[in-house]
Amino acid sequence: MDNPLILMTMLGMALVVVFAVLLLGPSADKARARRLALIRGRHSDSADAILEARMRKAISNRTTEDMKLLVSLIPNPENLAKRIRMTGKKWTLGQYMTASAGIALVVAAYLVLKGYAPLTILFIGLAAGLGLPHWYVGKLIKKRVALFTKYFPDALELLVRGLRSGLPISETMGIVASEIPGPVGEEFKLISERMKIGRTMDQALQETADRLGTPEFQFFVITLAIQRETGGNLAETLANLATVLRQRAQMKLKIRAMSSESKASAYIIGALPFLVFGLISWINYDYMAPFYTPDPTGPLGLSLMQMIGIGGMCWMGIGVFIMAQMINFEI
Repeated sequence: MDNPLILMTMLGMALVVVFAVLLLGPSADKARARRLALIRGRHSDSADAILEARMRKAISNRTTEDMKLLVSLIPNPENLAKRIRMTGKKWTLGQYMTASAGIALVVAAYLVLKGYAPLTILFIGLAAGLGLPHWYVGKLIKKRVALFTKYFPDALELLVRGLRSGLPISETMGIVASEIPGPVGEEFKLISERMKIGRTMDQALQETADRLGTPEFQFFVITLAIQRETGGNLAETLANLATVLRQRAQMKLKIRAMSSESKASAYIIGALPFLVFGLISWINYDYMAPFYTPDPTGPLGLSLMQMIGIGGMCWMGIGVFIMAQMINFEI
């Protein structure tokens, strides 16, 4: 019993390390120092500096070429790149695919050590390598969008105060970028920078709206577009929009409170079989050993108990999906 636990612990630690190293990417200080070194190399007359800049560029190009094979396996790289940008991280498609490959290899190595059939190793390894990064990116997107939605009404009220004091909308957006923390300040900073390099306000706002994909920011973009065409008091319009967004957030909280009991029941019912399975495996491992033992003569190398377990998980997944749809309300 100790050997499987030790092996699972080591593989879990290796998975965490690979996932963190490959997806976190370089630090901001290192990236800044690298950009400064490139600028110095381009504008320096020294032969050593020019040679060093060329070597750095060659290494960068070689790294990009090495990752082209992994990136070429993505069926729709535009959508994946958009999802990565929605996280607010500076990840690249090459880093994402390298992390996926690393996770798939770690899971496949564990299954090889456990003696599973090749087809089972292939399917489970691909599912882990493609599913876990996708789930993690989706979790980051959901967290960032929630933070943006939380502080966005404050940004609108700051815009209203700036407009009422006589500032133009472009300068007010710059104030929002410096005063509001988190994703709201970052997005308004990007909007201000795009406007400074020649983009129109409509283009800058629409690019941000396409990347965020939140209805709250779409309301803001539509409000500005309508006010620009029809005229009127922009400060009063934005103040009304901030009030509507706050009421919308309060309604979401009320619905979450009303559905919390159903969610708790779903969590308990869904987690109970896995808790019982884990406790029985810990108390009497020999009793559950047939579930961990593959059967080379079975379909995909699975034993009868493993097939029953997969079937039960599928039925539980259907039930969880139905319960999730029952407590999912659109506002």
